[in-house]
Amino acid sequence: MYQEEKTFRLRVTLEASFPDDYDGEEDESSWIREWEVRMKPQLIKSVFDTLRQQRGWSSHVRNRGVSPADEIEIVLSKDFSAPVPLRFER
Repeated sequence: MYQEEKTFRLRVTLEASFPDDYDGEEDESSWIREWEVRMKPQLIKSVFDTLRQQRGWSSHVRNRGVSPADEIEIVLSKDFSAPVPLRFER
């Protein structure tokens, strides 16, 4: 089957600033845990909620061997190979 593909990237970069006297690891990376536990799951849920509303499209997560802590690839696909149902208009 012939298949075309287009890639779109939405990259989120997390940054945290600390005072000059910060010794490192004092906060035990709580700002990263906040992203992983609360913000990232909400973002992904919102994306899939939006994608599910698009008729004729399907979506799923694809794992290409990169840790989900670093990357989540979402595949959005549309199948044009199925026959189009006949419509009778009056």
